[in-house]
Amino acid sequence: MVRKRLVVSLLWRNGVIVQSVRFRHTNVVGDPKVAIEFFNAWDADEIVLLNVSRDEGVPERFLAMLRHVSKHCFLPLTAGGWVATVDRAQLLLENGADKVVVNTRGFDEPAFLGELADKFGAQCVVASLDVAGDGPDTWQVMVDRGRRATGLDPVTAARRAAANGAGEILLTSIDRDGSLSGYDLGLVRAVAGAVDIPVIAFGGVGEWRHLAEGIDAGADAVSAGNIFHFTEQSTRAAKTYLIDAGAPVRPR
Repeated sequence: MVRKRLVVSLLWRNGVIVQSVRFRHTNVVGDPKVAIEFFNAWDADEIVLLNVSRDEGVPERFLAMLRHVSKHCFLPLTAGGWVATVDRAQLLLENGADKVVVNTRGFDEPAFLGELADKFGAQCVVASLDVAGDGPDTWQVMVDRGRRATGLDPVTAARRAAANGAGEILLTSIDRDGSLSGYDLGLVRAVAGAVDIPVIAFGGVGEWRHLAEGIDAGADAVSAGNIFHFTEQSTRAAKTYLIDAGAPVRPR
């Protein structure tokens, strides 16, 4: 049996971890080093760390943080944000990331995903699909931190990303982001059913049952951010809920 994964997504902005509501990053949560120390010990299966700063600024600051936390994190670590060149992806991998997340250039120039896959292996390339809209008639993939429409529906975009070398998809509903109302399950079903590569569902978790619903909808991994920050031993509690619910997750 292929086990489903519980993934923590952390949003890094100018040195701190922030909350996100419809891609607006205003509330500071805390120090990324402390957050990763906790989640490393609380039964998560993987950590995604995204640089959501408005501009790249001094990339060395993010790399230094990534390098530090990777030395203390024993979980697979995925990093992204401002990945627009092969060299930038290589820097993330050299500084502790196991995989890299690609958004804007991966959709503006799909061949870029293939460049990364050829150099690092498809298993290292995660295509980030940020989707606006609340149903099939309105879904649209957005880039540039959710500010620019691509004209692509998520199913077409997911298939194109997979065909061009992505080994995994991080699927985020912008409308559900920070809503606490659960994943857009129709979106998860549509994308997970359209590709043969793993899909990580993200955006909207407000209760542990939402994680189980994401798995039932076909996600290979379920992720959350905001809910994990303010509950003691949060990922341990989430994993326990999923196990008790009969979800095929990795044991604690």
